[in-house]
Amino acid sequence: MDFEYKYLLGIDSPEDLRKLETSDLPRVVQELREYVVDTITKSGGHFGAGLGVVELTTALHYVFDTPRDKIVIDTGHQGYPHKVLTGRREELKNIRQKGGISGFLKRTESEYDAFGAGHASTSISAALGMAAARDLNGDDYNVAAVIGDGAMTGGLAFEAMNNIGFQQRKMLVVMNDNNHSIATNVSAISNYFNEIYTNEKVQKLRSNMLEMTHKLEGIGDRIRHIAEKIETGVKSFITPGMLFEAFGFNYIGPINGHNILKLVKILESIKKMDGPVLLHIITQKGYGYKYATKEKQFLHAIGKIDKITGKSLDAKLDKPMPKYQDIFGDAVTEIAEQNEKVVAITAAMPDGTGLDIMQEKFPERVFDVGIAEGHAVTFAAGLACQGIIPVCAIYSTFLQRAYDHIIHDVALQNLHVVFALDRGGLVGADGPTHHGVMDLAYLRNIPGMVLMAPKDEQELRDMLYTAVYDCSGPVAIRYPRGEGMGVAISKMKSIEIGSSEIVRRGKDIAIIAVGNMLAHSLAAARVLDSDGLSAEIVNARFIKPLDKSMIDYLCGKFDFIMTAEDGQIQGGFGSAVAEYMAEKNYKNTLHIHGIPDKFIGHGTQNQLYSELDLDARGISARVKKIIAIQCTSVT
Repeated sequence: MDFEYKYLLGIDSPEDLRKLETSDLPRVVQELREYVVDTITKSGGHFGAGLGVVELTTALHYVFDTPRDKIVIDTGHQGYPHKVLTGRREELKNIRQKGGISGFLKRTESEYDAFGAGHASTSISAALGMAAARDLNGDDYNVAAVIGDGAMTGGLAFEAMNNIGFQQRKMLVVMNDNNHSIATNVSAISNYFNEIYTNEKVQKLRSNMLEMTHKLEGIGDRIRHIAEKIETGVKSFITPGMLFEAFGFNYIGPINGHNILKLVKILESIKKMDGPVLLHIITQKGYGYKYATKEKQFLHAIGKIDKITGKSLDAKLDKPMPKYQDIFGDAVTEIAEQNEKVVAITAAMPDGTGLDIMQEKFPERVFDVGIAEGHAVTFAAGLACQGIIPVCAIYSTFLQRAYDHIIHDVALQNLHVVFALDRGGLVGADGPTHHGVMDLAYLRNIPGMVLMAPKDEQELRDMLYTAVYDCSGPVAIRYPRGEGMGVAISKMKSIEIGSSEIVRRGKDIAIIAVGNMLAHSLAAARVLDSDGLSAEIVNARFIKPLDKSMIDYLCGKFDFIMTAEDGQIQGGFGSAVAEYMAEKNYKNTLHIHGIPDKFIGHGTQNQLYSELDLDARGISARVKKIIAIQCTSVT
């Protein structure tokens, strides 16, 4: 029997929500949760975090006058219920699909998305900026930041809270404490909270104290004041309030984040308070859907699944190719077995990077530092100072957050830190916040950095081996999201630093391909064969140092040279080739093919490659155009 929606289908904006009676809200949150489960199990997307904040999201939009009042939601994993309540209910069915709405918060998508969010720990800083702008402009509206799902482990959140304590502006920070980011939280603060919540004596004492103060309410102002002081004093010892009050917040909580009526009542009171307030709520990631609460890491983000069984509907009939992250995980574990000096570091993503494989075998040699990429890199630098070889596995786009640490703490000191950049290139449905297209440019300009990109899974293994055993300074390997090429796996071996390789001979044009663009270039060469054009294909392997002898050879043989990379053109591999050709005064026609100077939206990887002419059809068309233009101009 289909679920019956009594209220949700009539809510096209928070204004519609606010027309309802408070007593209607428990039914609203039930319908909202059912709608998110029903929709996302069919379309795929981020899942568990949003289910955990259904009550909170509903309460915030019910109490606050959005979009005039500003709600800044951290990460965006938590944003799906927000999208439903703010006029994007039907659009949720196409979330993360080409032409559909974003999986994250996006200012250009809705006036209710006060601040864009794709990476964690930004909400409090952004909300403080909005509160300061409000006060500077003489405006009058509320500002609330919702942070959670592990984002409190990020240092930026604490920098913001420290500054709020100094500025003392009227604003609300809601800490959604679900003890999870993607993997289980690893912070000391999280452990502290958990010890408090699970201590029966502490909970009983707090309950008794609250009951006592309630009973004293009618005795008189003086006794009530004393009772409040007792409660406040006890709260400082039995809750985390003392920590946040040290930052200058008025701390409230912890409270049950799945009690919609209590949330509304508390938020109504908070709205009348001056200065910064921190509301601490306890929620369960995946709340209301049993498979999400049982399989938190798998259901953080899902493909299409059977709503009733929780089983994937995207499974292939034949055995899938191994993913690059798992190839990396197996390889680093294999190296760790040989070399006890090798350790690994992850920023809250052991499963997402493949480090769970090594973590299972060598738990004491895998360090999960939480969502704290800057700390991860400087921590790696400290390890390297003492002769340990750290392999720092972080998604390409997340490593951007640690750029200063890479330069000043690792490269400047020429420390042997291995950076494994998963999700290099276009990642697909997560879109511009997660496309790893900046890494070739932002790493290539760092002195002493060795930068590699493998053509397939065996070459990834060989590059990791080379990075550990043949390098003495900073070295990075960037590899793509998704399945490998299906090549046979063999024993790891060294690759000569700075060497490329010719994988296909040709006579009309040379294409130098980076990483997984080699497969697209080889496919393009086969298309060109049918048009009577012969392309020589080179596997670049090293972005830095550049194989200058190979470029010398190609410039001596070919009038036309193309570089192909799934990274930003400006400052990337093609730029490196152009710089060298200019230095040598080569007159060959060079076409740099890659990601243009714009942010790329979301869609499947294949759709995006096609859109950008980075697939076989697009590359071959570019080649024919280059040669045709040159031949026409000569004629």
